[in-house]
Amino acid sequence: MARLSLFILLLLLSLVCITGAEKPARFPRRSRSRAYIENACTKTLYPSLCIQYLSFSANITIQTPQQLAQVALSVSLYKALQTRTFMLKVVKELKERKSKDYQAMKDCLDQICDSVDQLSQSVRELHRLERPDAEGGDNVFWHVSNVETFVSSAMTDASTCLDGFPGRNMDKSRAMIKAKVLNVAQTASNALALFHRYAAKYKP
Repeated sequence: MARLSLFILLLLLSLVCITGAEKPARFPRRSRSRAYIENACTKTLYPSLCIQYLSFSANITIQTPQQLAQVALSVSLYKALQTRTFMLKVVKELKERKSKDYQAMKDCLDQICDSVDQLSQSVRELHRLERPDAEGGDNVFWHVSNVETFVSSAMTDASTCLDGFPGRNMDKSRAMIKAKVLNVAQTASNALALFHRYAAKYKP
C-alpha cells in the first residue's frame, strides 16, 4: 500500500503542470513516444484531449498499453481531485452566503467526491493487476472487471453532476464548474478506452 501511495503521488506531482484550459505542450520534434500516444488516442472518444494530457511531458516515455493505462488513469484522478478542490471552495462560499444554489452545488460536489474515490480504486486495482501473483486464473478477470466498474462509475457520477446544470444562462462560476466536471467525465472516458486496449491481452 505504501508503494502504491508513493506511485500515485509521483504521478500526480508530475501532472501538476496540467490545468483545466491549458494549451497543448509544444514539442521540438515528434518523438516515438508522441507518435505512439497520438495513434492510441485515435481510439478514444476525445482524441485531442487524450493527446494533450498524455503528451504533457517529454521526460516521460509512453510506448506500451500498460504505460498508457497507468498515466491515463492517473490523469483522470488528478483532474477529479483538481475539480473537487475547486468545488469545495465554491460550495463553502455559497453556504456562507446562504445561496439558493448551495444544495445543488453540494449535491454535485458529493458526486465528484464519489468520482475521486472510484478513480482512486481503479488505480489501486490496476496496480494489483500488474503484480505477479495476479497473473492467470480468476484474479486477472476480477481486477480487470473492477477497474472497468470503478472508471464507469466515476463517469456516471460526473454525468449525474452535469445533469444538474442548466443548458444556458449560467454565471461564470457555474460555467467553470460545469467545464471542469465535463473534463473529469471525458478524461475518465479516455482512460477507460485505453485501459480496454491494455486489458485486451488478458481476454481469451
